[in-house]
Amino acid sequence: MSIRVAVTRLAHGRDLPLPSYATHAAAGLDLLAAVAEPVTLAPGARTLVPTGLAIALPAGYELQVRPRSGLALRHGIMLANSPGTIDEDYRGEIGVIVINAGSEAFTITRGMRIAQAVLAPVVRLDWDEAETLGTTARGTGGFGSTGT
Repeated sequence: MSIRVAVTRLAHGRDLPLPSYATHAAAGLDLLAAVAEPVTLAPGARTLVPTGLAIALPAGYELQVRPRSGLALRHGIMLANSPGTIDEDYRGEIGVIVINAGSEAFTITRGMRIAQAVLAPVVRLDWDEAETLGTTARGTGGFGSTGT
């Protein structure tokens, strides 16, 4: 199944290819960095990486922006707000908030696969306020309450 999504390449991203799936069964499209010049992130630093893309999602969908596992494992490159959400009514440029959690500087270059995007359906909720909630074996046990 595929869903059509309108996309506009902004002036600073027109020469970059559109995001694509790396393999036939990949869940995420690779987002590319549309930086004009290389950007070097010191350990602990973060920056907003432009993609050069704006989209119009169909009603009932969001685009989740997620880290790339290889960058996280090899370089400590993560997304500061992972997963980031692109709402269906947002029409601005998709930006990726990248943070260097590694121990060495990392340089982002033009066209680098910097993150991945996953299209996901959105189910909206309606609150049903209640005086009590049903009981469960876990109850109110919070962080770490189910084991190590």
